[in-house]
Amino acid sequence: MIKVSVFYPSGEGSTFDHEYYRNSHVPLAMKTWGLTDSEIEKGINGPYVAAVHFRFDSLDALNAAMAAPGTGDVMADVANYTNITPVMQTSEIVS
Repeated sequence: MIKVSVFYPSGEGSTFDHEYYRNSHVPLAMKTWGLTDSEIEKGINGPYVAAVHFRFDSLDALNAAMAAPGTGDVMADVANYTNITPVMQTSEIVS
């Protein structure tokens, strides 16, 4: 199992529309990549204002999702809810 986490670091002058993220962006990503579940976090204390976690069955499934025709639209949609450059972490779930 592969987990992709996308973190949005907090910083001076950064903006983030949590409602748009939850109701529009993450559902767009899930539909584009054929996923049924995600975990969205709203930062309360710490270095990130938000994060999302997606699970893929395999690295091949992740690579196929990133190559999907709508992935460019998902990436372009970031400008609709934040001015933060996201940080991605890809992990293998080991337990």
